[in-house]
Amino acid sequence: MTEEPFFVREGARFIPQPPCRGPWDPKSLNGRVIVALCGFQIEDSYDLADYMPARLTVDMYRLPGFAPIEIKTSVVRDGTRIKVIDAEFISEGVSYARATSQWLKRGVNSEGNVWSPPDWDVPPPEEIEPRPPRPNASNGAPQTSAQMMRPISGMMGTFGQKRMWIADIRELVGGTPLTPFMRAAGVADLANPYSNSGDNGLGYINSDVTLYLHRLPVDEWIGLEVVRHHASDGVAIGQCVMYDREGAIGTTSVTGPAQKSNAAAMRAMAEARAAQANSEEEA
Repeated sequence: MTEEPFFVREGARFIPQPPCRGPWDPKSLNGRVIVALCGFQIEDSYDLADYMPARLTVDMYRLPGFAPIEIKTSVVRDGTRIKVIDAEFISEGVSYARATSQWLKRGVNSEGNVWSPPDWDVPPPEEIEPRPPRPNASNGAPQTSAQMMRPISGMMGTFGQKRMWIADIRELVGGTPLTPFMRAAGVADLANPYSNSGDNGLGYINSDVTLYLHRLPVDEWIGLEVVRHHASDGVAIGQCVMYDREGAIGTTSVTGPAQKSNAAAMRAMAEARAAQANSEEEA
């Protein structure tokens, strides 16, 4: 990968780079890099080769800025079949997020047939034309993307179910290749903008992410299919099924409060993307 990484490592600290910038405040980090960095440090700190990262939950209770970051990990349970490892996201001595992960020993599936819904039937990513870069909400200029994206149906700023293929094009930590777990963790937070956005843009800022995996993706492409959004009293939940080109690999779920302070920017982004979609259809 030749793109600028999200973080540069300096000793035990991680230094955020410009691509980390989030949509809610230009001085704060994107939630997806918070989730991914917690998962990265857990995977990087322990010998987990024989274990499946079955769950990663990250609570995000403050928006961190661009100051150096430390991720402190601790082993809660170090069993032969199950390992539970926590992590805390700290910047300038302040805790901004915490993660808990569960790693299960790989083995053989139980006998018998168990019902599950059918996998999606969609074109592979290489057969889908990429859309042009998304417009910036403030000035309409193309945004610099952190991913390759192949939209299948729906898009940000519109009403309806959204499905897409996504592949990261940046290293999370400079000089460290992305692992399959890092690829899954890196897109997990996108459950919020896709499941909790509509024709007026994104009005919810997620306060957590929970990623469930029963297997790791086979290559860089990960599919997201929105399957759930509900909201009451200013609290939303959203969920996506995650796929690779061989089928379903897990789910990612989010919760979050309504966010009104950035409503104007979100509406502008929605209008710009809707205009872009209309121009593409007319062409």
